[in-house]
Amino acid sequence: MNKKVLLISASPRRNGNSDILCDEFMLGAKDAGNEVEKLFLGDKKINYCSGCYACEKNGICVQKDDMKEILQKMIDSDVIVMATSVYFYTMDGQMKTLIDRTVARYTEINNKDFYFIATSAVNSKELIERTFDGFRGFTSCLNGAKEKGIIYGVGAWQKGEIKETKAMKESYEMGKSV
Repeated sequence: MNKKVLLISASPRRNGNSDILCDEFMLGAKDAGNEVEKLFLGDKKINYCSGCYACEKNGICVQKDDMKEILQKMIDSDVIVMATSVYFYTMDGQMKTLIDRTVARYTEINNKDFYFIATSAVNSKELIERTFDGFRGFTSCLNGAKEKGIIYGVGAWQKGEIKETKAMKESYEMGKSV
């Protein structure tokens, strides 16, 4: 069965290391016959959650930005891939802002398969594990969320260095297995 796959790239650099792995996952998912869409958050305007909770009344955020469209895509997908750069051992601000802004309709992000990709200059899986813990904190609030796989893109500092790591093949193969 073909699945609707949504990839969310939070890299602040187009063609940065986490964005490259996101593209490789996307290629595998497409090759497997899935319907695939990638969102590059750098192209989107997403304001911070103000904590006003006006959305509690009707599930509509009062802010006028791109989050409404993104949230609908998350709700409509079967699979969500979240890719982030790791700064100071956790996800980047773009990804955290996106997660926080799901509050208006997070209860509608049900029964999704999740894949997580994180890249770091540090060549240690253990030191970036808290990034995945942050993703797990988010998905633990969602009904029926299933973590299906993670990619450790470690040891890549400069843009493009990730291409020389085993994470490239892992990303493609994981995408193909969706």
